[in-house]
Amino acid sequence: MDMVVETERLLLRKMVPGDFENLCRILQDEAVMYAYEGAFTDEEVHSWLDRQLNRYREDGIGLWAVLLKESGEMIGQCGLTMQEIPGKRVPEIGYLFEKKYWHKGYAAEAAAAVKEYAFGVLGLEEVFSIIRETNIASQKVAERNKMTRTGMFVKQYRGVDMPHYIFSVSRGANG
Repeated sequence: MDMVVETERLLLRKMVPGDFENLCRILQDEAVMYAYEGAFTDEEVHSWLDRQLNRYREDGIGLWAVLLKESGEMIGQCGLTMQEIPGKRVPEIGYLFEKKYWHKGYAAEAAAAVKEYAFGVLGLEEVFSIIRETNIASQKVAERNKMTRTGMFVKQYRGVDMPHYIFSVSRGANG
C-alpha cells in the first residue's frame, strides 16, 4: 500500500480499486453527500475512484483513503486535488468522512496533516479548501486548519447553483 501521511490516530494512503465498497459507504450516504446534491450511484462511485487513481498518475496527488490506525478500517478520504476557482487552478485540501466518524476530530486531524504534507513535502506556498456555504462543519475544519475565508463563487453541480466559500492558508501564515 502506498502510505502517504501518518498522524497520531490515522493513516492516509493512496486508494486502490479494492476500496470501492468502502467508498460506497461514504459516497452513497445522503447525509454525507448533501453538499453534492445527493448520494452517488455505483457508477458515480466507480468514476470518483477512477478519478483519484488518474490524479495520482497525472498530478502526483489526489484524495487518499483515511484509515484508523488501531483497526485499519477506512473511515473517509482526505487529500489534495487541483481545483478551479475564479482566475486560477489551486491545490485544494478536501475531506469526506463516513457519518459515524463525524465530530470526533478525524477530519481536522487529517486535513492538518495534509496541509503539513503540502508545505513540507511538496513545497507548496498556499493551499485552499472550497466549501459549500451551508457546510458549517467543513468550514470549521478549515478554520481549525488556520485557513481564512478569502472569497466566494458559485459552482453549478447537478443543475443547482451552489455558493462556495474559498478558504486558504499560505506557508508563511502556517505558524
